[in-house]
Amino acid sequence: MQPKATIVDVGLLYLRVSACLLVLVVHGLPKVMHYAEQAAVIEDPFHLGRSVSMVFAIFAEVVCPPFVILGIATRLTVLPILIVTLIALTFVHRDWTLAEGQFAWMLLILFGTLAITGSGQISVYNWTRRSLISSP
Repeated sequence: MQPKATIVDVGLLYLRVSACLLVLVVHGLPKVMHYAEQAAVIEDPFHLGRSVSMVFAIFAEVVCPPFVILGIATRLTVLPILIVTLIALTFVHRDWTLAEGQFAWMLLILFGTLAITGSGQISVYNWTRRSLISSP
């Protein structure tokens, strides 16, 4: 028997959806919609090529958020978002003050929380697991 969702689970759902929509709208979708322009200016701190940096950023900011929203492999799918954000703070924008980097720090807090807690009970993962367990 699976536990019922609590107010904490509702809070985790809200956290997943709102944080992922922010990443998608502010960072991910502009990269996809203006790929050539964004690829020309994206930072390449490890000298792997702007295309590699762009593909990883799009993966983290466009592909991973829907999985997080749905609660599918949440702890795993927040990792690329955390990595991109950490790279931005430590390698690309290391001269930022705390105030200038507050959005990035907030993303680390939000997605770090999800890495620790997982998705909670309100998720596709838990819904499918419950369906499989209760099937005859």
